[in-house]
Amino acid sequence: MKRSPAASALALVRPRNLLMAAAGVAVGGVLALGRLALPAALLWAMGSALGLGASGNAANDLFDVEADRINQPLRPLAAGELSRRSAMTIAGVAGGLGLWAAWWVSLTLFWLGLAALAAMLAYSPLFKARGLMGNVTVAVVASLPLVYGAVAAGGWRAGVVPSVLAAFLHLAREVVKDLEDVPGDLAIGRRTLPIELGPDAGFLAAAGTLAMFVPLALIPWAAGWYGWRYGLVVAALDVGALALIWRLAHRRLAGARAALKAAMVVGLVALLWDRL
Repeated sequence: MKRSPAASALALVRPRNLLMAAAGVAVGGVLALGRLALPAALLWAMGSALGLGASGNAANDLFDVEADRINQPLRPLAAGELSRRSAMTIAGVAGGLGLWAAWWVSLTLFWLGLAALAAMLAYSPLFKARGLMGNVTVAVVASLPLVYGAVAAGGWRAGVVPSVLAAFLHLAREVVKDLEDVPGDLAIGRRTLPIELGPDAGFLAAAGTLAMFVPLALIPWAAGWYGWRYGLVVAALDVGALALIWRLAHRRLAGARAALKAAMVVGLVALLWDRL
């Protein structure tokens, strides 16, 4: 069933990913404030993340049309539901609004947002075809909302450790996505990690990244930076990560991407529960 233009435009910007980004900004801000609150600056930062993320997602689809026709044929551009011109307009307007909202908060947030937007726009044409470098680029940008929110709330340091931990989950998820997208990436000559070094290297990279995450996630609790509630949730998260490592080690890809996204949500809950 063909979607309406409005529904296609919404699908283009990937609303679930945008909500995750906005939630990350909110959590980063709350960690910096030390209390549950959403001051105006933090709300503007959340709006900025929505705009910048929408712009990056639309730009990604613009560059990935040919691959999406094989890997994700229901994406709006691949399905012919939106024109390239419409997608470019959405990307431009959303990016402009995102930067304006960041500028409204502070010049520091504006430059941080501009750097993130530049990385997102450069990802598909420059970084995605460079194997692990492209995966790391996405992981860093995707984990940035936690720092973004902390900066908006006036305490950037509060977002650093959570952002680093989130980057490992994002990195594993990006490698998993590359494993899923091999057919389309091969068709357009893209040299991702699983294509360049083989599927086994992709599974090893995803499992290895999670293997590093497991002990790292416990360090904030062991060091006394976070309390028992964080430790309890992260211990359970680590058990799930170990199960996923086992599946990846046996080349089982089904459900891995969804499991990693769920892990990100659980991680945000752990951070919030510890501070509230």
